[in-house]
Amino acid sequence: MDAGHKTFSHVANFTGYMEVVARYFSEQRGGLRILDLPAGNGLLADALREMGHTVVCGDINRERPDYRYVDMGEPLPFSDGEFDAAICLEGLEHLVDPVQLIRELTRVTRSGGTIVVSTPNVMNFYSRLHQIFTGVPYQFNPAAAPEIGAREAADRGHVFPLSYYQLRYLFEQHGARVKRVLGDRYKKKALMPLYLVLLPFAWLATRLLFVRGGGARHAERNREMLAHAFSAPLLFSRSLVLVLEKR
Repeated sequence: MDAGHKTFSHVANFTGYMEVVARYFSEQRGGLRILDLPAGNGLLADALREMGHTVVCGDINRERPDYRYVDMGEPLPFSDGEFDAAICLEGLEHLVDPVQLIRELTRVTRSGGTIVVSTPNVMNFYSRLHQIFTGVPYQFNPAAAPEIGAREAADRGHVFPLSYYQLRYLFEQHGARVKRVLGDRYKKKALMPLYLVLLPFAWLATRLLFVRGGGARHAERNREMLAHAFSAPLLFSRSLVLVLEKR
């Protein structure tokens, strides 16, 4: 089927996770060459260009005439180390094989460059409670998954939940390390009293898990992961935003 006959949806507004990413790049030097994939409505690219960055927009939709046609499920049509930074917001969870895209995002980013990804935060307290009662993280309703062929280029919706731990491990396997953990708006703030009651128990259980699992061999790494796991963005935000550096 010709790509021009496919339809793909995306958000229409400048979202909270876009604001977080725009704020991060406003603090960086200007003149970066950035890949924005999937570019969606193009509003983040507009904001980055106003800061003096050059942005290449890749997407499977035809939202704007300057977009490069890019299927995130296939190898990216860019050279090794072509970009100073690569951004992938709310994209990985739509793929059957997000590991391939993680590999490709790292490949097209130069050594020392930045990779920024966001995904629905399956580790916030509300998503944890949702999973206890339904068996699935919040925003990953199996009844909403479309029936699509394995090789068909289409928007599958939220089909692959990824935690901070998984993302950290997979990016490290391909040469990128987490620098910062950020997040957008807090989810279900009305339940904050319940979250605060649960927090000490979650801390003790997770700390015990880390002590038993890693011991002294990975003490420094585990301290960092534990600190990230109990940061406010990861515990409460709707979307998890990770800033990584390619080694």
